[in-house]
Amino acid sequence: MDTGNVEGDALSDHMVAEALLTAHYIAAAVGAGLGQAAISGVLASVADRSAITDIWVTDENGQVEFGSVTGLDFQFPTDVTVGTQAAPFAALLHGSQDVVVQGFREREVDGAPYKYGAVAGIDKPRIVQVGVAANGSA
Repeated sequence: MDTGNVEGDALSDHMVAEALLTAHYIAAAVGAGLGQAAISGVLASVADRSAITDIWVTDENGQVEFGSVTGLDFQFPTDVTVGTQAAPFAALLHGSQDVVVQGFREREVDGAPYKYGAVAGIDKPRIVQVGVAANGSA
């Protein structure tokens, strides 16, 4: 597995494990025919009951398809060179990296400081990302 930008600290390692588990869950849930609301409900429950503050899962175009945050309409850039906080995760869509982890930084959606770790999808090209807020809550 190409670890790309993984920082090698314990939190990063845990986030990668959580993202991998989520990627396998998504593949199984989609394969079993669960709908978007049911899948996102499970992800919201996990985020509510753990140290992860949000979970985002995209389709093959970088559009968030499933997630723990309701009402989120966000599309990741598909070009890693655009220079935004979310752009490095496009490498997961293209298969040039299997894992991307960022240190705490202001996220693109709202400027809140978050740390994100993500892996490539299991069932198709997608970004499977888990995030932790700097203050520990969303």
